[in-house]
Amino acid sequence: MFRFKRGFKALLTGLFILFVSGCATFGGMKLYDLYGPSEPRNREVSTLPVGHVDYWRDVSPILENRCVVCHGCYDAPCQLKLGSIEGIDRGATSELVYANRIFEADPTRLFIDAQSTAGWRDKSFHPVLNEHNQTPEANRRAGVMYQLLQLKTRNPLPQQAVLGEAFEFGIDRELTCPKEDEVDRFAEKHPLWGMPYALPGLNPQEQNTLEAWLEQGATHTARQALPVEYHEAVAQWEQFLNQDSLKGRLVSRYLYEHLFLANLYFDALDHRRVFKLVRSSTPPGQPIDVIPSRRPYDDPGVERVYYRLREYNAAIVAKTHMPYALSAARRQRWQQLFFDADYVVDKLPGYDPEFVANPFVQFFQIPVTSRYQFMLDEAQYTVMGFIKGPVCRGQVALNVINDHFWVLFVKPDETQNTIFTDFIRENYATLEIPTEKGSIFRPLSAWRKYSKKQREFLSKRDEYLVTQVSQRVKLNTDLIWDGDGTNDNAALTVFRHFDSATVEKGLIGGEPDTTWIMGYSDIERIHYLLVAGYDVYGNLGHQLLSRLYMDFLRMESEANYLLLLPQETRKALRAKWYRGADEELMQYLQSPEFEAAHRNPDIAFTSDDPERELRALIHKKLAPVLSHKRDLSELQDTKLKQSLLKLNDLPGLDILQMPESANILIETDQGDQFFTLLKNKAHLNMTSMFGEQDNRVPEEDNLVILRGFVGSYPNVFFKLKQQDAEEFVNAVAHTANAQDYKALLDQFGVRRTDPLFWTYSDRVHEGYRQSEPDDYGLLDYNRIENR
Repeated sequence: MFRFKRGFKALLTGLFILFVSGCATFGGMKLYDLYGPSEPRNREVSTLPVGHVDYWRDVSPILENRCVVCHGCYDAPCQLKLGSIEGIDRGATSELVYANRIFEADPTRLFIDAQSTAGWRDKSFHPVLNEHNQTPEANRRAGVMYQLLQLKTRNPLPQQAVLGEAFEFGIDRELTCPKEDEVDRFAEKHPLWGMPYALPGLNPQEQNTLEAWLEQGATHTARQALPVEYHEAVAQWEQFLNQDSLKGRLVSRYLYEHLFLANLYFDALDHRRVFKLVRSSTPPGQPIDVIPSRRPYDDPGVERVYYRLREYNAAIVAKTHMPYALSAARRQRWQQLFFDADYVVDKLPGYDPEFVANPFVQFFQIPVTSRYQFMLDEAQYTVMGFIKGPVCRGQVALNVINDHFWVLFVKPDETQNTIFTDFIRENYATLEIPTEKGSIFRPLSAWRKYSKKQREFLSKRDEYLVTQVSQRVKLNTDLIWDGDGTNDNAALTVFRHFDSATVEKGLIGGEPDTTWIMGYSDIERIHYLLVAGYDVYGNLGHQLLSRLYMDFLRMESEANYLLLLPQETRKALRAKWYRGADEELMQYLQSPEFEAAHRNPDIAFTSDDPERELRALIHKKLAPVLSHKRDLSELQDTKLKQSLLKLNDLPGLDILQMPESANILIETDQGDQFFTLLKNKAHLNMTSMFGEQDNRVPEEDNLVILRGFVGSYPNVFFKLKQQDAEEFVNAVAHTANAQDYKALLDQFGVRRTDPLFWTYSDRVHEGYRQSEPDDYGLLDYNRIENR
């Protein structure tokens, strides 16, 4: 009897504990009552006890390869960034970065807008680690991260190729960000939503490692200190960037406003150890005190700004990775451009909101030639800023550009630049960029204001071209910068993948949709519109107006290219680019007087297809510097090359179901080889912010196959053997309907539901790391399709 009572009592006790541990409350008993108050914990320890999991050695690699692929940046679900211990400790929030908001939001940039976990709690971030008493039981029960990993273990991915209605996909899906006392309700409502979301679970070893680390309180030792050689390199560069002269202070301000997004690395050291250029209130030699302004040109609120190099202590993700080398040659180049040039700085510009976003006013004392050449030296980085910066997320932000176009640049010319500088100074008011304000509540009214300014600028630009350029400059390919014979930044290709995009060196992908030729004012305005001045936390009006204004800059750049064609070809090509465009918009597409004065360019065209001739002339001129990194020409297997090249010639209607971006692994005799298959979607024009589908011309779509890794957001993975290439191409050629596309995936696809998905993912990332080490970053899996 005693044994029965004792056993029954133990059973009741066990059931009670089980029930309490399975619910946030029990008869009013909350996690607070069970495990004490919740407060940020210091998880750093001097040494790890024997048998404890090491975060740096054991945990971080798992998180990077399994979690950061979805939780890595601004658009990480619930803003949960798992690429650093600071991001994990910060936790999550239901507040969205990308949102259609009436008022601007407070920025929540990791490492910038709060410097402690407590600071993030004040900004409405809730923990995903247990912040109650640090016991194994509490670390399990009160840890959101632990609970969601366990949820996946209890409810693995259904054994089906395509996931059903229980899952939601798309980057704009409604997110659920459960707090510690909401996990049970979340699990009851969404039992299949354990982590990793809508992907296979971790293998037992990975799962056990993460669980053991979370049970021990997610403790970690201090981050490894920077080696001495890095301190020396940082000191040299900070000395260069913090000269006391007015010239030095102005130049550094200009450099910072263009490099604040760069992942800077020292060319003579490990390229994977990157740094950010930040503004600090403290000088070199003292701890960095970051000035957390919304924009890089905002009033810092201190008498003297210092430009410091701070190591970036988070996983590098491809979608924001913009590598930029710091070397002795670079420092010498900047010395030549900015310090040896003959000019005087007699006064530093202030931070007047009326002018602060206008680089033509703020930096007029620095010669235009120096500024322009600085941006041209790393033109891919410069253009990449508005592709990989915060503006890049979302179709509304990117539907201002075509799916495939070339970018060229006007050749720097000191005499012309001097004349142009005077023109800019006289007309700076018309070059006002609509990003100096935070919230814009009447975007249509603002649009009329800026469109009026743009018309005024174009009219004066037309007059300037007639009076100053017409007699001095011949309209031919001599106007195009050739990279000084050595710089492969002279020619770029941009690919848009619906709601993301990529910038590559070279003229690649066959005939482009359009071609841009940018001069100094074009490239500088794009930078201050969509990089320095774009606020991802701004309101809807700010974001819409930024996109609308970008129309002007695109049209100006396209018009520069059209000037190199005969009048009739120019008209025909312009009409093709802007089929069905609004009549009011068409007035921005030409320079009437200048085009009349230069009715035809100074190029002796000999065929009935001048544009094809012009592209050939451009190729010939830039041949010494054109990058062929993505070409299939170097493939050793001729048969494989010939098979893959057929993908470039498939009719648009035959490939209707193909996604924007596909990663392909081909197992060859030489080992794994990787390719990217892009779909370029054709449009009548790119002038409509909404209803893009109404402008589609699917019969003009095409595919382009490229070597290596292009794009950060693969939609689908394909894997095949070398001998199956022809069969793969034939299958792609018959994807006009969903059933055919399903058959393609059944035979060659690696779906998100594939049990070996993570094994394949590791092969992809390793191939990327080995083949393109400087550009390598973790891919983003938020756009992997479910088909």
